[in-house]
Formats: sequence, C-alpha cells, structure tokens
Amino acid sequence: MKIARVIAATVAAVVALGPSAARAADPYNIYVIAAMTGPSAFLGTTEAAALKVIEEQTNKAGGVRGRPIHFIVQDDQSIATNAVQLLNQTMAQKVPVILGSSLVSACSAMAPVAASGPVIYCFSPGVHPAPGAYMFSSSISTTDFIIAEIRYLHAKGLHRVAVITSNDATGQDGEKSIDAAIALPENQGQVSVVDREHFNSTDLNVTAQMARIKASGAQTAILWAVGTPFGTLLRDAAAAGLDIPLLTSAGNLNAAQLSSYDSFMPDNLYMTAPPWVAPSQFTNPAFKKYLNGYLDAFKAAGIRPEQGMSLSWDPAMIVLDAFRKLGFDATPTQIRDYIAGLKGWMGVNGSYDFTAIPQRGIGIDGLIMVRWDKKNKAFVGVSKPGGGV
Repeated sequence: MKIARVIAATVAAVVALGPSAARAADPYNIYVIAAMTGPSAFLGTTEAAALKVIEEQTNKAGGVRGRPIHFIVQDDQSIATNAVQLLNQTMAQKVPVILGSSLVSACSAMAPVAASGPVIYCFSPGVHPAPGAYMFSSSISTTDFIIAEIRYLHAKGLHRVAVITSNDATGQDGEKSIDAAIALPENQGQVSVVDREHFNSTDLNVTAQMARIKASGAQTAILWAVGTPFGTLLRDAAAAGLDIPLLTSAGNLNAAQLSSYDSFMPDNLYMTAPPWVAPSQFTNPAFKKYLNGYLDAFKAAGIRPEQGMSLSWDPAMIVLDAFRKLGFDATPTQIRDYIAGLKGWMGVNGSYDFTAIPQRGIGIDGLIMVRWDKKNKAFVGVSKPGGGV
C-alpha cells in the first residue's frame, strides 16, 4: 500500500505539472537566416557549422536553464529579398530574436522591417546600426577593418592606392569606409587613391578595370568584394600582370575558398583578421585562454575554423547568455537592453563593451593584418593589433 501511495503521488505530481513538464524537455528553437547557397554560401555554411558546434556543446552541458536549444537555419540563397521574406515569416511566430543574415545587403533590408523588434543579430560587420536599435552587428566594424588596412599600408610606405569595389551594398560600404580612413589625420596628405574602379558582382570579367589600375602607378590595390566576385577580381588581376600587394575584405578569410584560387593566387594577398587567426599576436592571458577553448571546440568536431564561424559564434553565445539571464519568455526589448549593457564579456574577438561601442561591442584593437600563405594554405600574422607594425 505504501508503494502504491508513492506511485499515485508521483503520477499526481506529473499530471499537476501538465504540459509544462513535457515542454521543459523540448528544445528551444532559435531562428537563423543565412546564405547557405548562392555566391556567399562559403560564409553561410561556415556560420551554420559554428552554430551546430555551439548547439552540441550547450546541450551536452545541460542546455540553457536545463532546456536544450536548437538553431533552425533558413537559407536566403544570398538574396536580400529572400532574407526579408524569411524574416517576415519568422516574425509571425513572435520570436524575440533572430540571428543573421550573412550579407550587408540582406541585413540592411531586414533592419527597417524589424525596427521595433525582434532583435536581429546580423552576422555581417558591414552594417552600422544606430545606438539603441534592435539590430546588432557582428565582429569588428568594416570601417575599423579598413582603417587597419590603410594604417598598415602607410607604415609600409605604400601611399598610392588603387581601389576597385562592387556596386552592391558590400562594395558601397567598403568604398565609403576607405574614403573615411584616408581622410583621418594620420593619413591625410600621406595616402591617396590614384585610381577608383567599380564593377557589378555578376560581371564575368574586369579586364578593363585591372588594366587601368596597372597603368595608374598604384603601389597597392584594395579589391573590395567577397565570394565569387572576389575570385573574378583575383583572376583578372593576375591576367593583367598586376604585381603589387593586394588587400581585400575579411569576408574572404576562408582557407577553402582561397585554396580554390591557387592557379591565379598572388604571393602578396593581405587582409584584416580577428584574433583566432593568429593568437600569438595577442598577449592577454584570459583572452588567449578563451581563444584556445574556441579553437579546441572545432578541433574536437573535426572542423577547420573559418571566418564565418567567428561571425556567428559570438552573436549566438551572447544571445544564449541573454536567455540564461532573462529566461525564454524574455521580450525583444529586454534582450536588446541586456546586450546593450554588456561590458567585459569575453568572446572570440576580445573583451566586449557595448556601453562604449553600441550595437557592436568591439573595436579596432580586436583585429590584425594577415597574409595568405598559398603554399602552406594558412594565414600568417604580419601586424600588431589595430594594424600597426
């Protein structure tokens, strides 16, 4: 009778908990929009790979508030209008936060749709949300990336710069940032653009533009495009015999992508990079410990870290921390305010302070310049943090 009473009491307790007990074991879905196919799939697929590692590690450690989490990745096919359509569909489910998308154009199109929430944590560093907005931008700003590149060129005595940018949102953001960097007091009168070229990201060749860059007497050229269009630029730069240092966006910081360009890859391709690419360039012990844990997580999963992984890692981890603090019933405003108040949060790019750098949390000291070593298929650090030498 005593056993029967215990069983009855247990059953009664479970029944009293009702559906909430079952829900406690159900995964909490976090929706993601990313470029899983199309020209920028090299970014979206690596961003999704990082989320899978986070999901597995988080759930293995007991989940968030005792509940497993699951990232639902939706493919916008590298098309901004698709990203907006997916955003509208996801917003209809009244979610408080959405991760992604991968591209400037997609995030720029998403921002006004979600101006009053939910929180959108864009994986592209090329969007620049206003302080207090519901959109946050991953990694160091493209403005800071380009300031570091110009600073590095200046220190190396390379003052005559040619620029070629795509006509899309990525290229427009890059060109604007290049002009702003050259106008800084440290570069004014020292660094100048001697040739400025443009192209459409769907162009099959840029032979005329590369011929003009070569004839300009430029000491170096900035090729600002990502993915397939960047491959077109490299190919035609080689065909034109453009034998000068070439710089590009950190969006091309992808070993598999660059390895596929071996037949026309120059020996002097440079770009900015976050700390995980060359941890030895950074000395903060706590930061290096975090970086080692980040790299070990991918090593355990049998994955080589790529740029896209760092673009999605910190946003996802910050959002998970928000849910740990606020619970899964948190509103978009509560999540936005929580992120906006973070200070001293350690991530892949360094120590974040959203009170000092709104909507981003990390600045120019969280990056370095690297050179692509095509022989060893590896990135080599060539600067101090911030681009100095």
